[in-house]
Order: sequence, then structure tokens, then C-alpha cells
Amino acid sequence: MKKTSAAIIIASVLSGCQTADETLTTSSTPVAVTGATASAIAGDMASRLAEQVGPAATITLKMDKDSSEYAAALEAALKGWGYTIIADGRTGKDGKPVEVAWSIDSFDGQVLARVSTPAIALGRAYTATSAGATPASPLSIIQRN
Repeated sequence: MKKTSAAIIIASVLSGCQTADETLTTSSTPVAVTGATASAIAGDMASRLAEQVGPAATITLKMDKDSSEYAAALEAALKGWGYTIIADGRTGKDGKPVEVAWSIDSFDGQVLARVSTPAIALGRAYTATSAGATPASPLSIIQRN
């Protein structure tokens, strides 16, 4: 009896560690970060993503088209790092592009930003200031196999 109840407890704890879906999602209703805040967060996240995904000369990135200021700032920041961005659904001439998804949300007065690819997810909290945004947490890096 003890073995059965222990097995059930262990199975229930471990089941919470599994994810059911491996698709990337973008935020359907992003927080309205504008101007200097959007640029500061996008610039920081783009530089951190560039450190993780590799040289721009060998990678084409694919983003869903979005009209928000943050999406435009992130796309511009990635282009500033030299990446080719495909945002209209085409495929790259150098093979399959790396899909980039992003989300931005607010919590307790901070802005939470996430940028991910199928192989890596980056996240960080920011404090919005009049001059832009400053990191309020360390960078979180999740590597997927």
C-alpha cells in the first residue's frame, strides 16, 4: 500500500513538469509598450538572442507580421545585428529560417519580455523609465533539445 501511494505521489509531481505543446506562440494581446521603452527592451533582447543563436551571416529569422511598436522595434534591433528577417511567410533562399516568437506582458508594475526560437527561450523583467527601460531581473535562458 505504501509503495502504491508513493508511486502515485511521485507520478503526480512529475506530471506537472511536462509540457503538452512544443509550438511557439506570440502574445495575442501584447502590453502597449511604446517609444523608448519598446526600443530599449527590444534592443536588449535582440542582443541577448544574438549571443545565443549564432552569427547573422548564417541565419535567417522568421517573425510573424505584427503592427505593435514592440514588434517593429524587435525586428529593427535584429536587423541592426545583421540578421535577415522574413516577416511575410516566405522561406529563405538559404534553407529553412529560424522561427522567432515573442511575448510581452506586465506584472507588478514591471514589463516581462520573452523571445524564443525552437531551440532557446530568453526572458527578462524590465522596469519602464522615462528614458526607456532597465533590466529588473537576470536574463533567464532555457535551452531545448
